[in-house]
Amino acid sequence: MLRAFLFVLKTVFLAVLLLLFQGIASSLSGISVSSGGEVRIVLSLFLVYLAQAGIVGYFVTRSFLRGWKLCILVFAILFGVTTFLTQIETLVFLRYLVAVVPREVVPRLFLQGFLAALFFTPCVVAVHGKFKGKAEPLPVVLGLSGRWLATFVVLSFVYVLVYLGFGSLVFRPLAGRAFEEYYAGLQLPLWILLLQIGRGFVFVLLGFLVVRSLKVQRWEKSLVVALLFSILMGFLLLLPNPYMPEVIRLSHFVEVTLSNFVFGWIVGWWLSA
Repeated sequence: MLRAFLFVLKTVFLAVLLLLFQGIASSLSGISVSSGGEVRIVLSLFLVYLAQAGIVGYFVTRSFLRGWKLCILVFAILFGVTTFLTQIETLVFLRYLVAVVPREVVPRLFLQGFLAALFFTPCVVAVHGKFKGKAEPLPVVLGLSGRWLATFVVLSFVYVLVYLGFGSLVFRPLAGRAFEEYYAGLQLPLWILLLQIGRGFVFVLLGFLVVRSLKVQRWEKSLVVALLFSILMGFLLLLPNPYMPEVIRLSHFVEVTLSNFVFGWIVGWWLSA
């Protein structure tokens, strides 16, 4: 009980730090913060960062890694899921979404995510006491065989199926007429599927690193990967932004959160076998 209480206190403290670091990163990257409805916006940010700090903190406490090895992995997860995998899609789609996403904003979003992850990573590791003690080696290099790479490719295609399935069966029905208005005239080429295969491969690689750094039961490995993928990316869509109408944003929230959870569970379960 005491351990759980201390974890909650640490999570609240880390959420405040993450809120602070995101603000600093936004200022340094030149991203303006809306001044309208400040209390509501700050509360929304805090709740999202509370969830993110909670799942990242849980992973940190369950990983057998320590010190800077753990920091490198946490940074890769944070920046990879919250920024790289999110904004790389925006960057490639820029040709089609230029009317709603200004071109100059995308590099700033990459920089903001990089700085926020850089600031937050050592803090979450230190707060949970994982700079202390002797670290065990991460068996990644020896574990990456041809068989694993083949598995990565298969799971990358599975990601595309999950992505398309939830987009068609969850997002479009939820968005309704707003989908036709927001994405009016949007025609994506077939090579977009290659982009999604690439994104799936990065997801799988991150999931592999998470699984290999945990010494817990198979179901818990799957749950950790699923929650990392879904909360770190999906919960960002709970925050209002000037580029996406509310119905589109919330529809994407349900779609991304559910699809990332399902795919994360598949990755965790498969790679834990």
